Amino acid sequence: MALTGRAALLAALGAVVVLLAPRPGFALLGVCLLLAALIAVDLLAAGGVRPLRFRRDGDRLVRLGGTADAVLVVENPGPRRVVAAVRDAWEPSARPSPRVHRVVIPPGERRRLVTTLAPLRRGDREAVAVTVRSFGPLGLAARQGTHRVPWTVRVLPPFHSRRHLPSRLARLRELEGGQVALVRGQGTEFDSLREYVVGDDVRSIDWRATARRADVVVRTWRPERDRRVLIVLDTGRTSAGRVGVAPTPGVAAGWPRLDWSMDAALLLAALAARAGDRVDFLAYDRGVRAWVSGASRTELLSSLVNVMAPIEPELVECDSAGMAAAVLSRATRRCLVVLLTDLNGAALEEGLLPVLPRLAGRHLVLVAAVSDPRVAAMAAARQDAEAVYDAAAAERLITERRAATARLRRHGVEVVDALPEDLAPALADAYLALKAAGRL
Repeated sequence: MALTGRAALLAALGAVVVLLAPRPGFALLGVCLLLAALIAVDLLAAGGVRPLRFRRDGDRLVRLGGTADAVLVVENPGPRRVVAAVRDAWEPSARPSPRVHRVVIPPGERRRLVTTLAPLRRGDREAVAVTVRSFGPLGLAARQGTHRVPWTVRVLPPFHSRRHLPSRLARLRELEGGQVALVRGQGTEFDSLREYVVGDDVRSIDWRATARRADVVVRTWRPERDRRVLIVLDTGRTSAGRVGVAPTPGVAAGWPRLDWSMDAALLLAALAARAGDRVDFLAYDRGVRAWVSGASRTELLSSLVNVMAPIEPELVECDSAGMAAAVLSRATRRCLVVLLTDLNGAALEEGLLPVLPRLAGRHLVLVAAVSDPRVAAMAAARQDAEAVYDAAAAERLITERRAATARLRRHGVEVVDALPEDLAPALADAYLALKAAGRL
């Protein structure tokens, strides 16, 4: 049961009557009995909330920054008309609107209520409960009941870096349409025969062709163009830090590093799939959080955004040895391993660097990381003593980051270190550069 503002107003009027009455005690008793009687009559005349039937419909998927319609169908099988306020409650981050639906449902009829969701976070947003208040004809009291009507809307990564895809695809077409680089004695795809010149690898001599001609003939090879790309997402504690300005409306703080990495991974996956490469995806911290393998070119992006959506950073240190073992067990042939992580000096020293030789010996490794724009801003500030101390700390962080990058490159690892908004296009450019150089 719930009382309305009308009941409070009636009680206030009764209090005035009690104050003005010559015998306040009898007046108070009479006012209370009258108010109780009116409330009881109103409750008895109100439509029941327990017999109501509910059914869900509407959107199941929405991109972060978009809106979804969650439809609630309410049916009244009872004999009385239901004049109700219906609240379809969701998680706060789902931002449901409107919060309350005013509805009148005659006996035997149903009403369709639409709640618009504008989520602020990725992941699965679930309906909490449906609360119904059925008011009596006097509007003094209402019957109230809560029902569980489950429904889940999955909020997908928004893929804001999609705007960079057309320009990178144009560069990819130029790369594929240009002259194929001839690499002496390297590669796995036969290209053509030509005359031997001083400096050619003698192992590339085609002795049968040489026997048919007067000159020594060698084979030329071209690197494979359709290779495997394994994208590895570090979901450990370093991926939880918020950096940059979130491109999603309504989000005041920056995106977590994990979301920037996901955006870059989606652009790289779309580009590599268009290039004909096979793209696999692995999310890892202390164990495998997600794994996508063998998806076709047309299904790749939808598969990736679906598995990425519920992934949240885990506040644990990433197990680099376990990650390397997971990569090596899943990628038996040489491929490009793109590791999206943070260039944290201490974490690299204790985690990734010890396992890099084993990983880089089998695969071409590219490490991509998001740098914090606030550090560069702090390093440039010199207006007072406090700012100078902040600048010194920022310069130290920058130096440590550069040292970590240098150590990775000494192990033969390619490194992309970019600001949040620049990470996705920078990673795509690095992929195209490796493709053009025939290193994939």
